[in-house]
Amino acid sequence: MSRTLNVVRMQLVNRQTYIWVPLLVLAGSFLLSLAIYALIPTDEAKYGGGAQAPLWYFLAVGVQALTLTFPFSQAMSVTRREFYLGTLLTAAMTSGILAVIFTVGGLIEEATGGWGMNGWFFRLDWIWGSGPLAALVFYFISAMLFFIVGFWSATIYKRFGSLILTAALVGLGVVLVGVVFLITWLEVWPQVWTWLVTQGPVGFTGWMTLIAAVLAAGSFTTLRRAVP
Repeated sequence: MSRTLNVVRMQLVNRQTYIWVPLLVLAGSFLLSLAIYALIPTDEAKYGGGAQAPLWYFLAVGVQALTLTFPFSQAMSVTRREFYLGTLLTAAMTSGILAVIFTVGGLIEEATGGWGMNGWFFRLDWIWGSGPLAALVFYFISAMLFFIVGFWSATIYKRFGSLILTAALVGLGVVLVGVVFLITWLEVWPQVWTWLVTQGPVGFTGWMTLIAAVLAAGSFTTLRRAVP
């Protein structure tokens, strides 16, 4: 366990990647969203997609967590299992910080009526429908999922190279397009939308957790044979 914690310390040597840049991206997108809300001359509720910005950055963090530190960790005689567990623990800590900020921000928005101008950045009704605790878990799992997707992509690249990684991503895109085509061909979009709505934030959190677990397991399997 102490060696795993040493990996956490190693990852946090560059705190900009895990802490300061995500917070800067979040603060920048938040302030820009508020400025845009202030320019909209309406009393209706205002929503934007700026809250997604730090989550997309987490995907890049997942890539960097492997490509920048994995070779160094192997030179320091850290086992791949210790590197894997320590890296995920680091990501969990950062995801937890982000989730707490999102939850506190949502509570402030609720108390101030959307910062006094009915503008909502952190608190989306659909996510908060099951309460603040469910929203906290949703934000945490979302951040972890984005990180693991980036980490998984990096392990594929390290193990098989850019050609196989590109083929895997293209294959994933083909599968998604095929699913959309099948749903359209069978004319079952109403049933699909109904199912998505009935899942709610708790159901979506469960599905994201399952996907993250599958990708995390695949990442570790691939990492065991990856070339530093």
